[in-house]
Amino acid sequence: MPETIDRLADISSRYDALLVDLWGCLHNGIAPFADAVSALRACRSQGRFVMLLTNSPRPRPAVRSQLDRIGVPRDCYDDITASGDASRAAMAAGLAGTKVYHLGPAKDESLFDDLEDGIDVSQIRRVPLEQAEGIVCTGLFDDRSETPEDYRATLLYAKTRGMKLLCTNPDIQVDYGDRRIWCAGAIAALYTEMGGESLYFGKPYPPIYQMARNRISKAGRAVPDDRILAIGDGIRTDILGGLNEGFDTLFVTGGLAAGRFGPDPERPDPKALDDFFAAEQVTPTCVIPALR
Repeated sequence: MPETIDRLADISSRYDALLVDLWGCLHNGIAPFADAVSALRACRSQGRFVMLLTNSPRPRPAVRSQLDRIGVPRDCYDDITASGDASRAAMAAGLAGTKVYHLGPAKDESLFDDLEDGIDVSQIRRVPLEQAEGIVCTGLFDDRSETPEDYRATLLYAKTRGMKLLCTNPDIQVDYGDRRIWCAGAIAALYTEMGGESLYFGKPYPPIYQMARNRISKAGRAVPDDRILAIGDGIRTDILGGLNEGFDTLFVTGGLAAGRFGPDPERPDPKALDDFFAAEQVTPTCVIPALR
C-alpha cells in the first residue's frame, strides 16, 4: 500500500527534482490551483528543481504562453518539458516522413514553427491527407463536439496506405474545467486497435523523460534518478512512466480518477485505492488527495 500524505512538504526533502504534471495537478485548463502553486514555490525556495512535465502537444514556448494566460506564475517552476518538444525531435528525425497530415486544431500549429530550440523541422511540410506520408496527431479538430469515432474513416484510409501516426499527446482524456475532453492518445489508441502503427512521444514513453533529464542537467543540476519525484493524476501516464524510469511517484487521487475512490475526495477509500492499483497493475510510492 502506498504511503498517504497530506502535503507535498511531507516528503519533498527526499528529492532534488520534481517532474510535475499540469492538467489536474497544477491547473484545470482554465485557472491554476492556488495550493499547488504555493507547494511548488515552497519546493523551489528550498532549492529543489521543479520541471513541469506535460503531455501537451505544443512545444515549450507555447506551453509557457498558455500558462501565462491562465495565470500560472513563472516563479512556481524552473522549466517545462512537453510532449510537443519530444514530438518535434521525432518529426525532425523523419519518423512520420517529411510530408505529413496534421490531425488536430489550429491552436497546435506551433509544433511546426521554426523555434530557437535546436530542433530543425524546416523540412516537414503539412499536406492534405491524400498527399501525406504520415500523420501528426495533436488532438481532435473540435474536442467540444467530436469523439475519436468521428475519425474512423480517416484512420482506415491511413491504415490502407501504411501511414504511421505520430501521437504528440498520449493522454486519452483530460479535465477542462468541469468538462472531460478527448485527447490525441484516444485517436492513436483507436488507430492501433484498427491495425495501424502509432508512435508516442509523451508520458509514459522514454523520449520525454530523457529530454527532461537533459534540460535539468543543462541547468547545472546533476540529479540521480532516486532523487527525482514524478507527480501526476494519470496512473498509466504520469505514474507508470515515472516508475518505468526508476523514479519515486506521487499519485494525485483527486484528478482524473477521483470518482473511483469514494464520495469524499479528501479521504480516498483505502480499499478502493488498493483495488484500483491492482487492476491497473501500477502502484505509486505515495498518494495525495490534491497537490498542495
